[in-house]
Amino acid sequence: EVQLQASGGGLVQPGGSLRLSCAAYGFSINNHDMGWFREPPGKGREWVSWINFYGGSTTYAEPVKGRSTVTRDNADNVLYLEMHSLKPEDTAVYFCARYRHSYFAGQVESLDQYNLWGQETLVTVSS
Repeated sequence: EVQLQASGGGLVQPGGSLRLSCAAYGFSINNHDMGWFREPPGKGREWVSWINFYGGSTTYAEPVKGRSTVTRDNADNVLYLEMHSLKPEDTAVYFCARYRHSYFAGQVESLDQYNLWGQETLVTVSS
């Protein structure tokens, strides 16, 4: 079965750090650009970060820029998102997703550019 599964969430104090993982099953991520999204409580899903298929190019949403690093291990078929200096507003369920295009078509922040979504992991930033 083709699927993505995120893990690594939990309760973190403000200012803390964590690393989220996203394992892919049933397909190889090394042919795909990938993204991270999040859905804060009571809000819509928002884009967090994007990484190209070999990890040579990344981009981040303004709220997390400078505090986050997206990486990938194509050999292990895993995507990562490290977040530092966490804030209460980072509280959300986090999703990884597979970019639908086999070439760079832009609009990496748009939900409709992704054709496979993973199971979420909850991050709660609170003291």
